[in-house]
Amino acid sequence: MTFPDKQTVLDFIRDNPTATTKQAIAKGLRVKGEERNVLRAILKELEADGALERTGKRAWAQADRPPPTGIVEFTRIDKNGDLIGKSIGDNGPFGPDITYAGPSGKPKGKAPAVGDRALCKINEHDGEWRARAITIIEKRLSDRLIGLYSTGPNGGKVAPSNRKERREFVIQEADTHGAKDGDLVIAEPKPQGRRHYGPALGEITEIIGHISDPRSASLLAIHAHDIPTEFPQAVLDQAGDAVPAPAEREDLTQIPLITIDPHDARDHDDAVYAEKLDDGWRVIVAIADVAAYVTEGSPLDKEAYKRGNSTYFPDRVVPMLPFELSADECSLREDEPRCTLAVEMIFGTDGHKRSHRFIRGMMKSAAKLSYEEAQAAIDGKPGGKAGELLETVLKPLWGAYDALCKARDKRAPLDLDLPERRIKFKENGEIDGIYTKERLEAHRLIEEFMIQANVAAAETLERQKSPLIYRVHDTPTDAKIAAFAEFLQTIELKWTIGERPQTHKFNKLIGELKDGEYDQMVTQMILRTQAQAIYSEENLGHFGLNLVRYAHFTSPIRRYADLIVHRALISSLKLGPDGLSKEAASQLEQTAQHISDTERRSMAAEREATDRYLAIFLKDRVGVEFDGRITGVTGSGLFVQLAGIGADGFIPISSISKDYWVLDTAAMAIYARGSGETYSLGQIVRVKLREVTPLKGGLLLEMLSEPMPAPEGRAEQRRAMDIGNVPRRKGGPPRSGKPKFNKKTLPKHKRTSKAKGPKR
Repeated sequence: MTFPDKQTVLDFIRDNPTATTKQAIAKGLRVKGEERNVLRAILKELEADGALERTGKRAWAQADRPPPTGIVEFTRIDKNGDLIGKSIGDNGPFGPDITYAGPSGKPKGKAPAVGDRALCKINEHDGEWRARAITIIEKRLSDRLIGLYSTGPNGGKVAPSNRKERREFVIQEADTHGAKDGDLVIAEPKPQGRRHYGPALGEITEIIGHISDPRSASLLAIHAHDIPTEFPQAVLDQAGDAVPAPAEREDLTQIPLITIDPHDARDHDDAVYAEKLDDGWRVIVAIADVAAYVTEGSPLDKEAYKRGNSTYFPDRVVPMLPFELSADECSLREDEPRCTLAVEMIFGTDGHKRSHRFIRGMMKSAAKLSYEEAQAAIDGKPGGKAGELLETVLKPLWGAYDALCKARDKRAPLDLDLPERRIKFKENGEIDGIYTKERLEAHRLIEEFMIQANVAAAETLERQKSPLIYRVHDTPTDAKIAAFAEFLQTIELKWTIGERPQTHKFNKLIGELKDGEYDQMVTQMILRTQAQAIYSEENLGHFGLNLVRYAHFTSPIRRYADLIVHRALISSLKLGPDGLSKEAASQLEQTAQHISDTERRSMAAEREATDRYLAIFLKDRVGVEFDGRITGVTGSGLFVQLAGIGADGFIPISSISKDYWVLDTAAMAIYARGSGETYSLGQIVRVKLREVTPLKGGLLLEMLSEPMPAPEGRAEQRRAMDIGNVPRRKGGPPRSGKPKFNKKTLPKHKRTSKAKGPKR
């Protein structure tokens, strides 16, 4: 017999979905002897092509449909309240959405929830894939506990590393699995009967490091947020053998495009060039052509989708793509030819864009400069490559940027100048110091060029009527604006309610208050008023940048959203065969939700790691006094950011004084009942560091500064509010003496605690 080709194998698997193993496929196709080796090779080729998904050691399923029985990971609840998941293969999720339809047979135990993986029977009904759970094989992440294992006279325990976590597990000797005192571990709860009393029992399932390891802060955050760090072998194999997809490319190698990045950057995914025209400027922004290497449906693509983005910790990067691509084949290295997807833009002398076109080309970076090198050359201190390119490359770039600034100033994007703190490490991983990242004009230049390229991408795809993922930043809600206006009234400033919020109004307010008493307070409140930027297939505009349409195009090495936009441009402009497929386009809503979730996951992990590193840096400074600024006001206490370090600490309200402190939500302040003295958002205070918990990244502070006097006119108002809160005897006047409060008489927003007073 003639051995079947790829299509024959695919047709057989499609017609016989229960034949998932190589043995079953061979039997069905009557393959024997040496032909089994050929079948094995064909199955591997189909897997590499993305037509098949490996679901076990010797089992496969069609990549575009789930197997009849397989593992499903449930990831979200849809608008109808249904639990939705996807089939899981060796390289992650694949195939269409699957709706949970109940247990298979009689219910056993709890139903799966978001984050669970379950072995399911899967079938199609009226065009919808449904799963019935046989058994839950992996508990959701919230059931496990990540923390510090310690031993004592009564045995071992795991204390949580998360500040919000209240559980502790007692670990019996048989359940330590080799863990030693001081190890950072993952522990799972042990089943306990209804009559179990006392501490919860747990079992250590993984040792992730030791508390003495300087890298422990990032390790905890990585595991707590389940950020994947190891690439599957199929992904590494594809990255190692990466060859760009065939495409007709324009030669840009003679154009002196340069990269300008942080001095320690390992990947370079954007390069820039500008030249003066008679009536304006020509600007080229060239981006690494990642889509040529990460083809849709391939192992690389599935892993990039799973990660969603690179995650940047103070001491390391967890990349979206393997090193072979992110720092080598796709990185725009100096003097090395690289595939690029570029946009050429023509601007008038007023900075407004007149036209643009996208180019799939081949480029060669003329120089790799740091922000500091480029800025020094412009400031009159040229050196090295920056000096050689000052007249021909750098000055035209700055000339074009000056023109773009005119249009940007008219556009008036939201101008919040927030300092960025960086942690510097020694070679052994220990912290060397904390510094504030200097914001250079070179940073702003690259930022503005990237913004213009992103706008051009969104405009082109809209004009082509192509589906795309937007980067959106919604307008502040009416409720947040009303709260902001109420806050401004407390410092005798006005904000017109009812008008559509506009960025230039926020900027005007910031300018009027700059370096004044309320500068930082108002800046913090403006920041709290803003919505969170997300990805969406629906265009909501970008309020912060004051742009009607905006899409991420410039960083496909580290953001999956940009890779989607690249593919959409390739398909809509007919720039090659590796564009966005119709199937992928139909899934953009789910993709946008997923990558928004992974972005939030990364941000939370990065913030947690930074907090822990700052706590480690301060652990030997207990008792030291610091200047700080109040950055948060709650009914339970004050959050204070330490000056020069950026670490946030907490002052419990009961520790401030023996006064009864009341929360004024409108003014974002607490005030002392009776005197009206105040601690407010943005206020500069002196504090003492009382306690440090490096494991949780927590700092406990003591207030040393006296409160501010009550603002004029507010003291009487607050005293009147206090009197109004004093409970009365039934049918009689207010009680005499010290007022007594309870939940029924005290408004919810004013319920706080006191050092020696009524119980909460």
